[in-house]
Amino acid sequence: MSCLTFVITSYGTSHSVSVSEILAVRELDVGGGTNDDGRWQKMPQKLTEAYPYAFTVSYVERARQHRWRCSDVTFHCSDGVLRQQWIQTIREQLTALTSRPKHLLVYINPYGGKQQGECIYEQKVAPLFACASISTDVIVTEHANHARDHLKTEAELKKYDGVVCVGGDGMFSEIVHGLVSRTQRDNGVDQNSPEEKLVPCSLRIGIIPAGSTDCICYATVGINDPVTSALHVIVGDSQPMDVCSVHHNNTFLRYSISLLGYGFYGDVLADSERKRWMGPARYDFSGFKTFLTHHHYEGAVSFLPATDILGTPRDKTRCRAGCFICQHDGQLYSGDSPEESKTAPDVSDREYEVGWGVVRGKFLAINAASMSCACPRSPMGLSPAAHLADGTTDLILVRKCSRFNFLRHLLRHTSKDDQFDMTFVEVHRVRRFRFTPRHCQNDSELDLRENGKQLFSQICRDHPACSCSPAYSSWNCDGEILPHAAIEVGVHCQLIKLFARGIEEQPLFEDLANPQCAL
Repeated sequence: MSCLTFVITSYGTSHSVSVSEILAVRELDVGGGTNDDGRWQKMPQKLTEAYPYAFTVSYVERARQHRWRCSDVTFHCSDGVLRQQWIQTIREQLTALTSRPKHLLVYINPYGGKQQGECIYEQKVAPLFACASISTDVIVTEHANHARDHLKTEAELKKYDGVVCVGGDGMFSEIVHGLVSRTQRDNGVDQNSPEEKLVPCSLRIGIIPAGSTDCICYATVGINDPVTSALHVIVGDSQPMDVCSVHHNNTFLRYSISLLGYGFYGDVLADSERKRWMGPARYDFSGFKTFLTHHHYEGAVSFLPATDILGTPRDKTRCRAGCFICQHDGQLYSGDSPEESKTAPDVSDREYEVGWGVVRGKFLAINAASMSCACPRSPMGLSPAAHLADGTTDLILVRKCSRFNFLRHLLRHTSKDDQFDMTFVEVHRVRRFRFTPRHCQNDSELDLRENGKQLFSQICRDHPACSCSPAYSSWNCDGEILPHAAIEVGVHCQLIKLFARGIEEQPLFEDLANPQCAL
């Protein structure tokens, strides 16, 4: 049984719901006027007399802007045996859906965003999990990296069908670091080696948005809505995602899921960290301040272009549910690609080697977008054509330009115009890349900082309006500052899976005005 057809006798129309999007079925006590979750329902007298037996089916109903809601449709039967047959049949079909989680480990960040994580979970998410008969073990985090450390060491992962985080992008990053690190440790993989092929995680991750931006949720579901995300978890959706590993001198630093940003976005984060007392408004303030300072940074970017793939950073194809490009390119890189064996060139004395390209210059921003990075403020994102699971990242290089031109570039993030149609902007779809700042020839950040102290006086550091630029910036790795400027980055294709399905194309849905049906 692939779908159920609900016949609305009062209107003479039909409404089909896939079994995979039915949440639960429960018996309805018509005589008492209530169902088994305590909600009171008033039934028409004639309908009650003719059909004294009833049951209610809860299912996913789509609304505008990718929003999902839990809706109920009630069926009335004239025979109690028939009712039990329907209930039993539907429950058997639901049990056969092996992709659905039955036991989840939930982490709640009570401090993220507007500090509403616990309230959001208890009021909007927990009742839906209970309705779908999903059991949960809930942990409210007490400090930074609590969830990461628990997943790495203490969590009994074999007990669970997935891990759910209630929080923002920072909380999601914690979960990814804990789960990926645990998986590599259990499989004997050395994370400090940039050339290691990482083992994909078996457990899926769910995101209940409760942060400031919730970029990852927005890019994988299409909306930052806790109920929608909870319903994606319940129906057992699965969306693979790429993860970038970041190394410095053969030492693992962090994993990146959405954005790696050097220059502008790194400076914004570094400045905003000193203004946490301002709350979310600190990002706007720091962004405006960083734009006015207009610092540029000199260095060399070497990269391994992704070849023999479908899609380019400047095409009009968007990553959507069931994305063919992700499926094709994911299969292409699921094995040992010859590109994987090509090592990074020494950019100090060679411009090109074994397929690698090198770009030198002065940059206002160097960004690596592993997804579109779309959010409510930037509906198209930093790289609109980036894909979630194609084994690549879009490397965006913004060269030194006038303040006016840089403003034009930033404004493109909020429009539908070509993000990269500017002479000072170039973009490459890559598998790996490496950045070496000009003042970091020995890959020693201590030397880098000492050079900066020698090159620039205290006056220049205290007064950024000075025309002098500092020697180095900071890397913004999904909202965390990296301790080193010289880094090497590799993309690991489909390393994790989310309880999501990608952004669905928006069809027109008919409203179900009266969810009461007769069988």
